[in-house]
Amino acid sequence: MKFIIATHNMKKQAEMQRILAPLGVEVLTAQAAGKQLTDVEETGSTFLENAVLKAESGCRESGFPCIADDSGLVVDYLGGEPGVYSARYSGEHGNDEANIQKLLKNLDGVPYEKRTARFVCSVCVCFPDGRRLSVNGKCEGFIGFEKHGDNGFGYDPVFMVGEKSFAELSAEEKDALSHRGNALRELVKVLPDYLK
Repeated sequence: MKFIIATHNMKKQAEMQRILAPLGVEVLTAQAAGKQLTDVEETGSTFLENAVLKAESGCRESGFPCIADDSGLVVDYLGGEPGVYSARYSGEHGNDEANIQKLLKNLDGVPYEKRTARFVCSVCVCFPDGRRLSVNGKCEGFIGFEKHGDNGFGYDPVFMVGEKSFAELSAEEKDALSHRGNALRELVKVLPDYLK
């Protein structure tokens, strides 16, 4: 079965493909499927609302089942920021370096034990027949004082799980722990029955 993914982020596409491949699901970008998707404005107040907006739009425009996620970082000390604004926390969408620098500045002087945070992910799949399936996942950690590692994307270099940041983990190690990995594993559990 082919799913279109509602993102331009090739790292997200690769992550979803790795985890969903055992179900016989091929996760394609719109471009690879010969389709063009409109960039959806993320006006939802929750990760799930934004995932649904993107998946519904992608399914409607492509005619394929469409999978979308919305995910971000929730920092307790900052009252849940950056939350649904994670990708545009600095004011410029997708500027990972600026987002990290703003986060570190806002946590300046905060001791490690008060830097608790979690990555949260909502995944939604919309089908051309109108059915919709959604799942959630999260991963608990801490925000480090500086960047560590060269892998991953977004806030990975400052999100610490144990002694390592997400950016110091291999793709397989990250998949085993991550919010998106946890959400997609939940999807793997429920999708086969849903597709029957």
